[in-house]
Amino acid sequence: MRNQDSGLRIAPHSAEHPRTTPLDPIVRSLGLADYESTWDAMKAFTATRTRETPDEIWLLQHPPTYTQGQAGLPEHLLDARGIPVVKIDRGGQITYHGPGQVVAYLLLDLRRWKINVRELVRLMEQSAIDVLAEHGITALGREDAPGVYVQDAKIAALGLKIRNGCCYHGLSLNVDMDLTPFAYINPCGYQGLRVTQMKDLGACVTTGEIEQRLAQKLAVLLQQHLLNNNVAPRTGATP
Repeated sequence: MRNQDSGLRIAPHSAEHPRTTPLDPIVRSLGLADYESTWDAMKAFTATRTRETPDEIWLLQHPPTYTQGQAGLPEHLLDARGIPVVKIDRGGQITYHGPGQVVAYLLLDLRRWKINVRELVRLMEQSAIDVLAEHGITALGREDAPGVYVQDAKIAALGLKIRNGCCYHGLSLNVDMDLTPFAYINPCGYQGLRVTQMKDLGACVTTGEIEQRLAQKLAVLLQQHLLNNNVAPRTGATP
């Protein structure tokens, strides 16, 4: 199907996007995609979905783009250096997207998964932490600053928009990219915040490999969350 508002082409569900259960999200690999076209497509998908619409995970990379969240303060953009700045509807401050960074957009009905926003944020962080651990990189989330960090350097950022119980936007993980544009912003609104990536931490992987593992981790963690919420704990058991 083609979204008339965005120009981004999203292929219809087919055998190329298998689903083992009705709740498995459809995973789509979109390659290098324009930011604003993708954003328009996410909004259109969310606005027109019904209770029967399958959930989807979109995997892609963006050309160089700064994105400024709803509460974003202009002083956190130090020097755009000719890179487009897009003011968008997710939470959070400013971040950078570019080739070599894997982006996973989650288009989910939160009611279907019995998950709230805080739980979904932690789940997204855990998916990146698990993928990084597979490559010998120890990472963690922080209560005071959403995202994933290796020591004091940020390696993954996230942001969501909730509309009518459904979400869009998602998670970005730095794999093998030019990190220079992060120096011209206060990443996520934090002055002096260091940014890192998998390549600089010794991981020799392709963005395609990370895309697939990240999507698999997200799907598995969503299924686990749903299972845990469908099974009542026994008396005296730790939830």
